[in-house]
Amino acid sequence: MIATTHILKLSVGTETVEGLSDWQASPRAKGPDGLPRHVTRMWPKRAEQVLNGGSIYWVIKGVILCRQKILRFDAVDHGDGIMRCGIVLDPELTPVTATPKRPFQGWRYLQPEDAPRDLRKSSATQDSLPPHLESALAEIGVL
Repeated sequence: MIATTHILKLSVGTETVEGLSDWQASPRAKGPDGLPRHVTRMWPKRAEQVLNGGSIYWVIKGVILCRQKILRFDAVDHGDGIMRCGIVLDPELTPVTATPKRPFQGWRYLQPEDAPRDLRKSSATQDSLPPHLESALAEIGVL
């Protein structure tokens, strides 16, 4: 049986989950099939594990705030001959328990037991706090 693993990625330039959603709704962030995708230089070495139910967990302003199911990996060529990895994502952003995360470059693997849990639907529909408040509350164990 193939184990599942997730990807942890910084959402650079994003201020909120809503900002990430807005960006992914733009034509520049979509692949030819209309699904959002994130293009990166590196291909995951654990692709089979990630495609076995894995998600990308987004770090926004130093806090893991949401995740998206990873549907597949596409080859992307911007015309310069360099093959890149297009991480094709389910359009739905699922809010997760706010979890502080220090900055890092690229992306990291995240084991299921270390992944923040999804927020209940009732929690997800409430107005979100600014990321710096969510981070501070998460650090002291309130969120």
